[in-house]
Amino acid sequence: MIRFIVFLFLLNFMACQPVKQEQPAQQKFISGYNEPVKGVWLTNVASDALYSKEKIQKAVEKCHDLGLNTIFVVTWNKANTMYRSQIMKDFTGFELDPVLDPEQTGRDPLQEVIDEAGKYGIKVIAWFEFGFSSSYQENGGILLEKKPHWASLDVDGNLTTKNGFEWMNALDQEVQDFMISLVLEVVKNYDVDGIQGDDRLPAMPSEGGYNPKVIEAYKRDNFGAAPPANHKDYNWIQWRSEILTQFMKRLYEEVKAVKPECIVSMSPSIFPWSKEEYLQDWPTWVNFGYVDMVVPQVYRKDSAFYTRTLEATFNYILPEKRHLFYPGVLIRVGDEQPSEAYFKYMIEENRRMGLHGEVYFFYEGLDKYSEIIKDTYK
Repeated sequence: MIRFIVFLFLLNFMACQPVKQEQPAQQKFISGYNEPVKGVWLTNVASDALYSKEKIQKAVEKCHDLGLNTIFVVTWNKANTMYRSQIMKDFTGFELDPVLDPEQTGRDPLQEVIDEAGKYGIKVIAWFEFGFSSSYQENGGILLEKKPHWASLDVDGNLTTKNGFEWMNALDQEVQDFMISLVLEVVKNYDVDGIQGDDRLPAMPSEGGYNPKVIEAYKRDNFGAAPPANHKDYNWIQWRSEILTQFMKRLYEEVKAVKPECIVSMSPSIFPWSKEEYLQDWPTWVNFGYVDMVVPQVYRKDSAFYTRTLEATFNYILPEKRHLFYPGVLIRVGDEQPSEAYFKYMIEENRRMGLHGEVYFFYEGLDKYSEIIKDTYK
């Protein structure tokens, strides 16, 4: 009886206690952010936004009005820089893309973007768009004219070319050193919030890499066996992609050694296509901690395909790393743009997945969806 009375007393006591509410898990953001990433790519192709200081002012103001908080500004394109580069001046004689300063006024587009964005608290990430590609329909361009041994070779010994782009050998130490030197030049000399590679950095078409030094290295690691003629052979793909993963690790560490708070971001193609076609094993980069932000190019033209791709891409990332993921959303290619209904669908799918931000490709496509974007980011 006494035990029963004690039991009733404890039961009554517990019933009188306030119930503790479960607290929702605190949303995690990328280091340096206190909100989701809401960004856009600003390029010098199919856009004149970088062609004068006044146009840059207008572009940054538009981003602010739409509620965007990050500008990914092109910094390396077609063997030219969008900033004053001593490295490129010594290499090619061009300190800056001459198209951006034809009258040689000394302007610096990257610094102008940084200055304007700073007025609104918008982050600026230097986007090395061309990566290890040497040229587009120029047979290697000035880079391979100056350094012919930097060329990536296909199985027939020809310059690696894919979709009109010609490529340097991304597996070569000298080529890798050159690319890292450009990135560190920006990190050291400009107050950027981060740097970004894409589907060309670090990357190389899987058709490439049949260079004598690469072949010898492969033989040493594979009991004397030469690389197979099939450029999509699993072991051959894996071996080369691991070299690019080690480059990614080195790039991350060298950037952090110069500026620990600098965000290292990547915007690769969709996996596993990215690995099979361009040797980009980017889930490994994310899951092993070699990037601070990943913006896969979820570029799809119909709703079902977008949803499937988004879900599959999200699931390649470890749960504890998924706050680093923001989808790249295609809003313009040439003169083609998604319908407003499809644009809304993509944003709604991002939110359904718990993704409260995205990055738009590219700036010139924003006007069509300006009111939707404003409402989304209120």
